[in-house]
Amino acid sequence: MSTASQALERRRERRVPVHLPIVVRGTDRAGLPFEEHTSSENLCRGGAAFASRHPLALGSQLEIHIPVLPNSASDDKEFSTHGRIVHVKRGAAENESIIGVEFTGPRFPHMYVSEATS
Repeated sequence: MSTASQALERRRERRVPVHLPIVVRGTDRAGLPFEEHTSSENLCRGGAAFASRHPLALGSQLEIHIPVLPNSASDDKEFSTHGRIVHVKRGAAENESIIGVEFTGPRFPHMYVSEATS
């Protein structure tokens, strides 16, 4: 079984393709701290994938911040959690990777409909 197949089987929730602004903070493979403003590729309550131009390693811990939409019932302006990088794959642009994280802190409290169906 391939690594990609194993990762898919470990997922407990279906990820929804949705592009939301996301701020990621952490340390890259060279040990340098970074902050990156990007957007999600997909999202579920337990994790997310996003594009990054920083070289990141599997297993690294990140801080993740996602603004809450204004029509949310919550008074919170931002969802914040920690995540562990569980996969890294080549992105569409040069020097870009798609980073998959499993949330290790609070789970994402909102559900979204796929942008492909809206």
